[in-house]
Amino acid sequence: MIVGLIVAGCSSGVAGSAASNPADLLAYRRDASATSQAVTSSKKRAAQAKAIDENCSQFPTTSGVGVAKYNEFVDAHDANAADYLPKRDLAAATLTEAATKVESGVDAAGDRLPTDLTAKLREYVAAARDLAAETRRMTYTASVDPLNIASRRVNDARNAVRETCPAR
Repeated sequence: MIVGLIVAGCSSGVAGSAASNPADLLAYRRDASATSQAVTSSKKRAAQAKAIDENCSQFPTTSGVGVAKYNEFVDAHDANAADYLPKRDLAAATLTEAATKVESGVDAAGDRLPTDLTAKLREYVAAARDLAAETRRMTYTASVDPLNIASRRVNDARNAVRETCPAR
């Protein structure tokens, strides 16, 4: 068996004192700050993209259910159908539920959503709740004008959200 040992070392130290180059230190700090800002900005963009996707992907289905039930109610009303009252109540409840789901998504996203999209989603929420209230007030003898106005507002709000959301 062969065993060897090698020992290496310096016989003398380096003269002087350690000091940083002020220009290099300043450049390093600028680069580190820029890198940190870029990472933060990238994370914010990713969080915003996720919030937009979460809200925009569910919106057509969530709001569409309310529209479908509302249209069933209108058909029953126009036909003087026997199931007019249950369809009226279901339409109002479904519109309210859709508004609540959309509002929950906006609230959960917080400031990650762009302000214009937040405003349009909140307008839909208000419009859907208004249409639900007008639907509940509807009777065979009531004027349909308030109902029609509220319905147009929901349609306008839905279109505004769809136009603002990215194409799918």
